[in-house]
Amino acid sequence: MNGAEAARYHKEIRRVARNFARAAPGYDTLAQFQQTVGKRLVEILPVMNIRPTLCADLGSGTGNISDALRKTYPATVCVEIDLAEAMLRAARPRWPWRRSRRRWICADAGRIPIRSECIDLAASNLMLQWCNEPDYVLAEAYRTLRPGGLLLFSTLGRDTLMELRDSWRGVDDDVHVNAFMDIHGLGAAVIAAGFASPVLETERFTLTYADGLALMRDLKRLGTANSNAGRRRSLTGKGKLSRMLQCYERYRDGDRLPATYEVIYAHAWRPAQRTDLSRAGVATVPISAIRRRSG
Repeated sequence: MNGAEAARYHKEIRRVARNFARAAPGYDTLAQFQQTVGKRLVEILPVMNIRPTLCADLGSGTGNISDALRKTYPATVCVEIDLAEAMLRAARPRWPWRRSRRRWICADAGRIPIRSECIDLAASNLMLQWCNEPDYVLAEAYRTLRPGGLLLFSTLGRDTLMELRDSWRGVDDDVHVNAFMDIHGLGAAVIAAGFASPVLETERFTLTYADGLALMRDLKRLGTANSNAGRRRSLTGKGKLSRMLQCYERYRDGDRLPATYEVIYAHAWRPAQRTDLSRAGVATVPISAIRRRSG
């Protein structure tokens, strides 16, 4: 993606925060897919040799990952960090006695207001794809983790919503769907940030809808609608929308339309000493570190 094209896919962070803030009141009811991915993400924790006392949940939303971390590690304190204050308010328990091991910070994950080397585990579920500079988020996770600390995250891969993207391409050249990450580039970014022993896995989910409009409504209600700088600023005309929906129909299987989600799961460790990659000039990820997760 060249510079001009990258600028079209630059996410407007205030719009991202506003979209998720609007979604917060009904998010848990609608976000079954996000919750499923979160459960799959933390499945690996029981076999990890780690007993954290302080965890950070980056892009915490309504706190589902933090809840899972506290169930796995009852003695840990979880710091929930999210860009949308409304999400943090939705996560905050009503009764004070249930807040004793939880903290909430409204902040950008690329600028975490936490001192260096104090966190044992940094986790993030389906957040990294909403950041314009994932490298900054990885660098902040590295900075705040103690040596020997664990980074655990999931994000969306490049094939996510490929049916919707291809259908819009049959209509115009505007940016209608977010661009998602390539697993090889993501693995290289993890290593470049200083992490060691990265393991990345991919898994595909296919959600189905009665029609294309149902998918688009779902994206909007979840706060995951188009937030790119190159999006159309005026309402999409009925003619273009109708043509896109007709293009989408070629994917129909029986009475349902598919929407593909490629999920990347990753974990890596902050080593005792950082490797100076600037001297090497290149970061490589062995093929053995990239896996396809079976259902």
